Amino acid sequence: MSQPPVVPKHARVVVIGGGVIGASVAYHLAHAGWKDTVLLERDKLTSGTTWHAAGLMVTFGSTSETSTEMRKYTRDLYARLEAETGQATGFKPCGFIEVAADVDRLEEYRRVSSFNRYCGIDVQEISPGQVKELFPIARVDDILAGFYVKADGRVDPVDVTMALGKGAKLQGATILEGVPALGVVIKNGAVRGVDTPYGTIECEFVVNCAGMWARQLGAKSGINIPLQSAEHYYLITEKIEGIDRNWPVLEDPGSYGYFREEGGGLMVGLFEPLCAPWKIGGVPEDFSFGEIPPDWDRMTPYLQKAMSRVPVSESAGLKKFFCGPESFTPDLRPVVGEAPEVKNYFVAAGLNSIGILTGGGMGRVMAHWIMNGRPDVDVTGMNIDRLHGYQSNPEYRRTRTVESLGMVYQCHYPTRSMTTARDAKRSAIHERLAAQGAYFKDVSGWEGADWFAGQGKTPDPGPLSWGRQHWYKNWEEEHRATREGVILMDMSFMSKFRVEGKDAGRLLNQLSGNNVDAEPGRITYTQWLNEGGTLEADLTVTKFDDRHYFVVASDTAHRHVETKMKRLFADNHAFCSDVTSAYAQINIQGPRSRELMQSLTTANLSNEAFPFRAVTELDLGFARVICVRITYLGELGYELYIPSEQAIHVYDRLVKAGEPLGLRHAGLKALASLRMEKGYRDFGHDIDNTDSVLEAGLGFAVDLKKPDGFIGKEAVLRKKAEGPLKRRIVQVLCKDPAPLMFHAEPVWRDGKAVGYVRAASYGFTVGGAVGLAMIEGGAEVVDQKFIESGTWELEINGKRYPALASLKPLYDPEMKKVKA
Repeated sequence: MSQPPVVPKHARVVVIGGGVIGASVAYHLAHAGWKDTVLLERDKLTSGTTWHAAGLMVTFGSTSETSTEMRKYTRDLYARLEAETGQATGFKPCGFIEVAADVDRLEEYRRVSSFNRYCGIDVQEISPGQVKELFPIARVDDILAGFYVKADGRVDPVDVTMALGKGAKLQGATILEGVPALGVVIKNGAVRGVDTPYGTIECEFVVNCAGMWARQLGAKSGINIPLQSAEHYYLITEKIEGIDRNWPVLEDPGSYGYFREEGGGLMVGLFEPLCAPWKIGGVPEDFSFGEIPPDWDRMTPYLQKAMSRVPVSESAGLKKFFCGPESFTPDLRPVVGEAPEVKNYFVAAGLNSIGILTGGGMGRVMAHWIMNGRPDVDVTGMNIDRLHGYQSNPEYRRTRTVESLGMVYQCHYPTRSMTTARDAKRSAIHERLAAQGAYFKDVSGWEGADWFAGQGKTPDPGPLSWGRQHWYKNWEEEHRATREGVILMDMSFMSKFRVEGKDAGRLLNQLSGNNVDAEPGRITYTQWLNEGGTLEADLTVTKFDDRHYFVVASDTAHRHVETKMKRLFADNHAFCSDVTSAYAQINIQGPRSRELMQSLTTANLSNEAFPFRAVTELDLGFARVICVRITYLGELGYELYIPSEQAIHVYDRLVKAGEPLGLRHAGLKALASLRMEKGYRDFGHDIDNTDSVLEAGLGFAVDLKKPDGFIGKEAVLRKKAEGPLKRRIVQVLCKDPAPLMFHAEPVWRDGKAVGYVRAASYGFTVGGAVGLAMIEGGAEVVDQKFIESGTWELEINGKRYPALASLKPLYDPEMKKVKA
């Protein structure tokens, strides 16, 4: 009889899950010196999903700098692991080709290629004939172009994981197979250990890398990890004469398939547009190296479409039609970071089919985050705290996952919004907006009005496109109405918190770079920083009086901001209440907004009595409304916070009073274009957690002289002491009014790429596509002289266009309109 495993009594970190992600986290922790790391695998390494992964090692395809850099790091790591460990990884840089057979995918891949080249990936656009030369059995008669990365290729997922595990052990980590984690021991809201059948391991940190079991494991500790397993397929043919193992991997998302040599035959992998969720109730605990019986009836049409790209596959013998489970997240982004519910409980799961090709980079990022208390890459798009509890509901997972897997191979149009699991959250005035012809999109689960077709009209978005769509004229009219008249905009999705208590002001000031605890009746724009002086949040704090405050942040920052407050407030007389649903937020903005508002209230809203940043509670009809004079659109305007039960009453009064003034409804498309012309920042889009508050151009919102300082003050002072900035956010405008920008367009200065557009829109007032870019000056200081002395260009869809760069807002730089 075999002896039961011996588990250590103590460890610094316990990693749960022995797939490629868990092995990589353990490897990187051990390599960085944290040798007291234990990896627990309930069965054998690679069980679950890793063992049946296709093993593509591809750097091409992402417009996220974080994801692209993780891919590059991973490829380099897999190339050198064998030399370090003696364990082969199966890495074969045979090349990779992505083909485009329609004009929209051609534009997408050209845009992606521009960004990937900026990131250092050697992407070559090749002709259909060149595709045929590299992959002779492909049908290329309908292909417009291919995108070829010679250094990409394939790996063996099992070998990679074994090499990472061996590397971890060589550095002193402990790997225990056949030892399940029964649960995490939590005391005072923090990790204290992990229970196993063979004893408890006391530890400081836990990393949940349990793959498709991550949700179930997390739920035992009250952690929300809304991922869901789904059927995932590939077919392997018998041997096909003439196939060469040195051929590149071929991917054709338009045909739902990818193709590579396997055992002298062909592997045909699939990402069908509508998938089948698997085991909604929970993945069985004893499922390891299992398979799912394939659904031939459902998959045959997709398989035929994919195989038509390589016709010989249709007549080749069938060796295996494999179906295995793989987990997907609601927005097709990983679930990564410290769980907001429990301190030192980290998660790295939900890799959405890119676990192998980002696994090395993900392990490095997680190890750094755990060891240093904050990540060194932008994690705003994948941080676990962006997700909400309702997204773990069985019906939500069943509904959304059908769409999630297919998104892998969809054309990634800039205006695409998820269409499943909708109507989860509605504003109190939703029906009123619908009656105005609102076209709604998914905004962190809320139905957000994107643009308006007009009263009584049904909005028709038309086919998705990279170009101007028919509703652009509606968008432009809403934009111009804001600049010239008055508009109503619903922003009820914003995260809102009441903060109260005798310590509330002091602690909010500790979190905030700006002084948010000065005079009452004022709103203050501020950033929250970490000890490194980089951004954690971008929000406003309103002070009602010495014990009552109001914090408003973006929809995506909801749980991040809430967690920051609750953790700091613990053991103090300060209390944070989430009142997002208690208040509708209606914004009245534009040069005639004061005229409209003054007609509805007895409060004096003159510029003298109610200046910019003033806050009051005023009467409006039968309602008491918190009125804030602030704008995110660059005009005179007011944000109204209305008790939800009175929102329709207030809305109706506003609309009736606005009729003679030409009041328009405006949506989130107008929000984006208006704020972009003004250069207003949006955390998670054009600024992120890697930016210092100074580089982000937000030094004006930091008060270095306020008493008692703030978190990150010393780092800000050090940054200032370094001298003029060599890295800064810059506003850029395309001088040609025709091209459209969305995100990830490289910015060129004097023939050299110096950054890329992080977020963009179309500036109807300034006359072209406008965006915010982080510019890297290298050895040069990014100042007005640097801006004026350079020749600027924007690379859009593979072509360079003359551009204007500016450190000041292109619209109303003197703030005259805002303060009118």
